[in-house]
Amino acid sequence: MAIERIEAGPRMSQAVVHGDTVYLAGQVGAPGESVTVQTQAVLASIEKLLAQTGSDKSKILTATIWLADMADFAEMNAVWDKWILPDQTPGRATVEAKLAAPQYTVEIMVVAAK
Repeated sequence: MAIERIEAGPRMSQAVVHGDTVYLAGQVGAPGESVTVQTQAVLASIEKLLAQTGSDKSKILTATIWLADMADFAEMNAVWDKWILPDQTPGRATVEAKLAAPQYTVEIMVVAAK
């Protein structure tokens, strides 16, 4: 079965398609912006990458969300809840973690069906 890599770089690909499954790399927003703005940017990036693979947010199977501070959980969820389709919600986990740089507040990685 073929493997397709989208926006492949020397360290990672932004999306990998294997069969009918799409794996996205963790997406981050503009460093230093608010949790709301970063979450909006992340979700826009996810939508763009899913579209490049022939998928969309209605086909997300799982989402893993990392927050630099769990105090931002409600703010991130306010953006997520407006974005996700209410009858198409994926399995999801949200954890607090130290992200790649202190200016990042949220990172989201999804797996979707094609």
